[in-house]
Amino acid sequence: MQIPRKLLPFIQKKKRFKIAIGGRGSGKSMTFADICLMDAQTQGIKTACFREFQNSIDDSVYSLLESEIERLELEGFEVQQNRILYSGQDAFKFRGLARNPEGIKSMHGFKRFWVEEAQTMSVKSLRALTPTLREDESEIWMSGNPKSSADPFSQRFIKPYEKELIKNGYYEDDMHLIVVMNYYDNPFFPDVLEQERAHDNATLSTAEYLHIWEGQFNDEVQGSIIQVDWFNAAIDAHINLGFKPRGALIAAHDPSDEGGDSKGYALRHGSVFTEISENETGDVNEGCDWATDKAITEQVDHFVWDCDGLGVTLKRQVNQSLKGKKVEPVMFKGSESVDRPDSIYQPIEGEERHKAKTNKQTFKNKRAQYYWRLRDRFYNTYRAVVHGVYIDPDELISLSSEIKDLDVIRSEICRIPQKPNGNGVIQIMSKIEMAKLEIPSPNMADSMMMTMIEPVINKKPKTPITIPNLKRF
Repeated sequence: MQIPRKLLPFIQKKKRFKIAIGGRGSGKSMTFADICLMDAQTQGIKTACFREFQNSIDDSVYSLLESEIERLELEGFEVQQNRILYSGQDAFKFRGLARNPEGIKSMHGFKRFWVEEAQTMSVKSLRALTPTLREDESEIWMSGNPKSSADPFSQRFIKPYEKELIKNGYYEDDMHLIVVMNYYDNPFFPDVLEQERAHDNATLSTAEYLHIWEGQFNDEVQGSIIQVDWFNAAIDAHINLGFKPRGALIAAHDPSDEGGDSKGYALRHGSVFTEISENETGDVNEGCDWATDKAITEQVDHFVWDCDGLGVTLKRQVNQSLKGKKVEPVMFKGSESVDRPDSIYQPIEGEERHKAKTNKQTFKNKRAQYYWRLRDRFYNTYRAVVHGVYIDPDELISLSSEIKDLDVIRSEICRIPQKPNGNGVIQIMSKIEMAKLEIPSPNMADSMMMTMIEPVINKKPKTPITIPNLKRF
């Protein structure tokens, strides 16, 4: 049996968690299969094989193990309808996790769990998996191509060690062995896949290619309005392009109640986001206090909050919190008709100027209008940073690299899908519709979008000054 050198530690070292992540053609799954077959023969190790979604045995690694037994001409194995035996004893069993995570408990006597396509695991499956395997020196093996940087697998096994993994392609501590494995690490990478890889490199977007072939996070979804490349170009764009934050300080808050949905907050100073954060604790009122306290501390000019749904109840609380402060409260209702409906969205010069459309002809509602404004700024910034096109800094957007959890923010803002509209206007998918596609609620992204409003500056009306009559001398 031959395996890639980079995966030798999986044979040489004892760890509770052994994880191989990376792109297509890396040999992860085949190597895991070969090692597990060898260990079944030489050490009698029984392996329980899992996937999050397994409707039938065909969705498992059953076929891979069967083909490797034939290719390597291994003796002593008996491939049955839904399990594989060695010397008449169970060597491999197969289960899906999503429909019945508690089914893991039936795998008594197994010393190794192997989770294929581990990037699809839910929090519930992760929690059920790890405490079930209690045998001495038992191990949990996982293989997969990372999906979103915010998914449960990535947050548990990749993000805490990301710097080491990016720098060295390897991380190890007393409990974990994590290896980044890509096609260029696989000495057995076949020519037919090289042709496919070269084609994808020439035709796919950078983000899509890097996800498929180099195992980088895929924070885009089909129809997403903001591309990962645009987001990445915006990080510290104000430094790279040499402009400073100027203009109004606008803070925005996306409220939520208890129940797993975070509260969002964003602060924009002119063209620069200086803070984007979330709060996972407390009810809607505690979240509102958290956001208004931040806005007051940062001396913002305008505080915007979403009043569709829960937020409509916060008007009195917001006004009370901001009373006596030089902060203008602004209620935002994304479902309302667009602002400045008769203004031209994008002016067209020359003979075709009559084809220019107004805001009400372009956008379904305010949510679409201001998400598209944010999208336009990201795209402008990408053109300026990557292609060197001069664009007025007032039409750009920059994300300070000092903002925490940029990876989570990226996964939100690059997963906002446009919704097809029969009338030809731009519409953004609602949170309820996104939830049906298993896209997490984009509370930080919504907060960013709401800072794109053009707040009306309320000036006190001028009153005439009465000058007393002067006595004539």
